[in-house]
Amino acid sequence: MSQLRTVQVLGGGAGSSAHVSSLAAGLIARGVQVTVCAPDGAGRAQGLPATGARFVAVPRRSDPAAVAALRTACAGADIVHAHGLHAAVRAGIAISGRGTPLVVTWHSRVHAEGARGRLLRLLERRAARAAAVVLGTSWELVDRARRRGAKDARLAPAAVPASRLAGTADPGKTRAELGAVGRPLLVSAAQDGPDTLLDAVRAWRALDPVPLLVVVGEGTRLDALRRRIADEGLPVVLAGGPEDIGVLLAAADAAVLSGRGEAGPLLAQEALRLGVPLVAARTGGLPELVGEAAAFVPPGDAASLAGAVVRLLGDPGQRERLADAGRARAAAWPTEDDTIAHVLSVYDELARPPAGARG
Repeated sequence: MSQLRTVQVLGGGAGSSAHVSSLAAGLIARGVQVTVCAPDGAGRAQGLPATGARFVAVPRRSDPAAVAALRTACAGADIVHAHGLHAAVRAGIAISGRGTPLVVTWHSRVHAEGARGRLLRLLERRAARAAAVVLGTSWELVDRARRRGAKDARLAPAAVPASRLAGTADPGKTRAELGAVGRPLLVSAAQDGPDTLLDAVRAWRALDPVPLLVVVGEGTRLDALRRRIADEGLPVVLAGGPEDIGVLLAAADAAVLSGRGEAGPLLAQEALRLGVPLVAARTGGLPELVGEAAAFVPPGDAASLAGAVVRLLGDPGQRERLADAGRARAAAWPTEDDTIAHVLSVYDELARPPAGARG
């Protein structure tokens, strides 16, 4: 049987980058040929070069050359697998008319109102209808894909590999470098609705000692945060990117998520694995992911978010209960091997019908 050839199309988001690095390594170990198409630099922090996959730099979604580059890279592929909305749209256009099966994984939902919201819904329909199979990492995303016209939408929780650095980090050194000695350290990720997070910071800075919040992230999402932090003198530090989440959480007293964003599930997974108590807005697929292993608050409610954090910092018993619940929840998640086996079964189904054993 000839070697299965796949092309993974990556938009560059934190959660999908980590997932694709894990997926590429696992597929290659099982004899699958893997090419990864991504913006130059995307996935490098997640260890993509070490997987052994062939890497093709593709311009970001705003560059009109992206589709042409993808069309060339996907020539001869048995399966094209796109991760994220914009990657899916570009991949669908690139392989249109070729008969190559397209698998799309939706890792998170993009939120917007008005004209941009209408454009996103149009893109979702285009991506869903172009795919032979849409894999959603939560039932919310599966249902959304079906509403957008997906021919076949399935639940496929994506195991994101635990940070390879967290176990080697020195929490004391990390706290000292951040200026969090003798005060609580909170870790968050740049998400939608940054005002909710910073409004909560204004409320809890009345505590003594004042907690320090570290926000990890990258790109334009940080601009609004940076301006308010400077204007109001808030006890917030912007530090590192998604690849630093594990190291920062290993030193943290709690994790905080105020809204939606691709780095949110990644931070939540890492927090639960490390036994770091989590306070989060009840949004998207997060309740499905973490179950009862978090203190949930209504989305967009800064007062509730601040209150939950204050109560958690003042209650060692609650922190211990959430930490234990988080570790237990994480232990029940699918492993990387489970995820790779599931994806490979989808590939086999599409590339070699009827479903037969590969040997």
